[in-house]
Amino acid sequence: MTDFLMPSLGADMTAGRLVRWRARPGDRVARGDIVADVDTEKGVIEVEVFRAGVVERLLVEEGTRVPVGTPLAVIREDGAPALGAVAPAGALPARVRVSPLARRRAADLGLDPARITGTGPEGAVTREDVERAAAGGAPPPAPAGEADRAARMRAAIAAAVTRAKREIPHYYLATEVDLAAATAWLAEHNRDRPVGGRLPLSVLQLKAAAMALRDFPDLNGRWEEGRAVAEPAVHAGLVVSLRQGGLIVGTLRDAADRPLDDLGRVTLDLVRRARTGQLRSSEVGGATFTVTILGDRGVDAVFGVIYPPQVAIVGFGTVGRRPRVVGDRVEPRPACTVTLAADHRVSDAHRGGLYLTAVAGLLQEPGSL
Repeated sequence: MTDFLMPSLGADMTAGRLVRWRARPGDRVARGDIVADVDTEKGVIEVEVFRAGVVERLLVEEGTRVPVGTPLAVIREDGAPALGAVAPAGALPARVRVSPLARRRAADLGLDPARITGTGPEGAVTREDVERAAAGGAPPPAPAGEADRAARMRAAIAAAVTRAKREIPHYYLATEVDLAAATAWLAEHNRDRPVGGRLPLSVLQLKAAAMALRDFPDLNGRWEEGRAVAEPAVHAGLVVSLRQGGLIVGTLRDAADRPLDDLGRVTLDLVRRARTGQLRSSEVGGATFTVTILGDRGVDAVFGVIYPPQVAIVGFGTVGRRPRVVGDRVEPRPACTVTLAADHRVSDAHRGGLYLTAVAGLLQEPGSL
């Protein structure tokens, strides 16, 4: 048997609301099946299961907000003995946070705190929640509407940025990259393609940032329990601006190894689904570094804040015609500013500078991408 837990759908998430079960007791599920929809500050995420088996129990009722790590269901993996008759949704209580005072008060009143909706930090049950339940009152209504969601999202982003700036010793670097070769290559590549099938420059930038990390594993990974952990694969976290305001980071797995056209296809699909609230849980976690591209916003340079537990974020500004020295003359050529914010506990400006040089080199030889 294994517990299916409320997943962490981002470093800034502490709790989520179970919106809908897509599986029921007795259902067989395979790895990758969507079993639930979870509402976070950044929208509703489709949550996948990562083990094949049969759903034995649903432990949390729809509409319940619970902390990250709370068991949501019990899944009997293939080959494991059955527990017996399956129970309906909500038949077994989930393990929840309960303050000591609330636990004592619940015992005095003969109430089960696991069946009380908590309104404290991370969904904890407080004494006030117990008193309210004893009096038959309902908990305060959850925030609703786009304005509320936007406010909660801004608060979640602010909390994550505050944590990152407090805990991570950032250093920042920038360089201007000549894009004449990249834009010429792209024009030829897209020449006979329909508008919807053309490759945007942002995909070349994303691929270059990912490929360059192969030689800089210290920038590709995470800071965990006081030490750096390098990742063998390169999974890019792409910052996506949402139409209703705010940001979400979607994960493009194996970004360094995907062919350009494939990377372009999955990138456009990821951005579309991020903006329509259709991301899966596997697409909002697991990134090994982050890329933010603000060229279409007319921004010359963007200096990002590292998304913990990652150790680096790369930024691309707008592409414009800038004076460049070519041989013995000055020419107006397309160029953009590429930036790096990195964790000084893991690397230094010397390594960061070499990495940016590698990114520039790849963009100046687009055939290598």
